[in-house]
Amino acid sequence: MRIINLCQQNSLVSQYMCELRDKVLQQDRMRFRRNVQRLGQILAYEMSKYFDFEATDTITPLGVARTHTISDQVVLATILRAGLPFHEGFLSYLDNAENAFVSAYRKYEPGSDTFDIHIEYMACPPIEGKTLVIADPMLATGSSMELAYRALLSKGTPKHVHVACVIASDQAIEFVKQHFPDDNTTVWACDIDHKLNSHSYIIPGLGDAGDLLYGQKSDWEKKLESLPQHTL
Repeated sequence: MRIINLCQQNSLVSQYMCELRDKVLQQDRMRFRRNVQRLGQILAYEMSKYFDFEATDTITPLGVARTHTISDQVVLATILRAGLPFHEGFLSYLDNAENAFVSAYRKYEPGSDTFDIHIEYMACPPIEGKTLVIADPMLATGSSMELAYRALLSKGTPKHVHVACVIASDQAIEFVKQHFPDDNTTVWACDIDHKLNSHSYIIPGLGDAGDLLYGQKSDWEKKLESLPQHTL
């Protein structure tokens, strides 16, 4: 399994990561969303170097040029809600990608830091033999990513899986290594942190990505997550 950390080499990614982590700059929600989109664009570009291409002749006004186009059928899957701006960044570069969406959330045990991951909704095209990109900004424990992947497998077996995130933890990387196929999975992170706190948030991380992108959840929504599983 290939693990790629873009912050191992300084680039624009380093600048955007600095801005995303800064608790003062995070108060500008539009800027935060835009930087997440930008990182999705950069990851899409870097990831495309590992896609399969085919040669074709393109007619220009002055002749014929030998060009190359992506031959992979790409399916871009995103875990709601925090994944939406990340998804938009990828999709702005991967014009012809099909799209999949998975709704996953943490359901905490009352009065406890213990939680289970629940999936309540999925929309996905067939993925048999295609290149599957699963994008979620925070790869903290890896549980949401793995459950989303298992749900997506109901639509077929992909040729290759790209797991993409803004920040991953060491624990999540190890989890993905254990639960995803080793021979056809690539993990992409803009940066990798080394600790989780008692709530399984990445330290130093950047905080709750969903809240920073879209605003805090209401007390009613937080309470709902602690109730017995329900169906929408």
